[in-house]
Amino acid sequence: MTSSLRDRRRMLPLTILATGVLFAGVFTLSSVTRADAVQQNGHHSMNASEASAAQATKTISKHRFHDQMRKLWEQHVAWTRMAIVDFASGSDGFNATAERLMQNQVDIGDAIKPYFGTAAGNQLTSLLHDHIAIAVEVLQAAKDGDTAAFNDASDRWYKNANQIADFLSAANHRYWPRDMMRHMMKVHLDQTLTEASDQLQADFPGSVAIYDKIERHMLAMADDLSSGIIHRFPKRFH
Repeated sequence: MTSSLRDRRRMLPLTILATGVLFAGVFTLSSVTRADAVQQNGHHSMNASEASAAQATKTISKHRFHDQMRKLWEQHVAWTRMAIVDFASGSDGFNATAERLMQNQVDIGDAIKPYFGTAAGNQLTSLLHDHIAIAVEVLQAAKDGDTAAFNDASDRWYKNANQIADFLSAANHRYWPRDMMRHMMKVHLDQTLTEASDQLQADFPGSVAIYDKIERHMLAMADDLSSGIIHRFPKRFH
């Protein structure tokens, strides 16, 4: 056996050992890389899951607020109708119904306080209280057949409606333009006046028919109000 061959045989175990170490290092590096990738992918998936959950919660919050606003304004026209019916019939239940209707105005004012502040909520409630109080004057004048008193109360009622519209528009002009809010309030008063007239004249089918229109209009108005707040304060809905 030549010297060169013996030298190569002596070096063979060292070569095998070095190759094994190299493969082990590559395997370890590969494993670490894969582990990092899994960890990173898992982290990304978790973020996506959290984002999805956050979006779902935000959507639920928006729907809840939308439904609550609808409930408040539907109660507004429902209790108004019950007050009109009680008043027209001379029912002893009118005072209790009117008291519950006034509470609804407080509830509506409270609903905007988290977004526009306590003073704004109280101001809206005050304007809405006037809205109801003047409406009673309109009813009384119409029932008494007092044209002068009716015209006076009616003029103040529509003026108050403009004040409510202007207040809302000033609070959130971008989403509640003044002309839009004034139109919505005018339609509400026009329809309510027709409802009261029909009820006082015992046109009960007509009173029922106009109430359906009143309800649809008020729900549309409630949707515009909730949408305006949601768009104005998007970060508040989480």
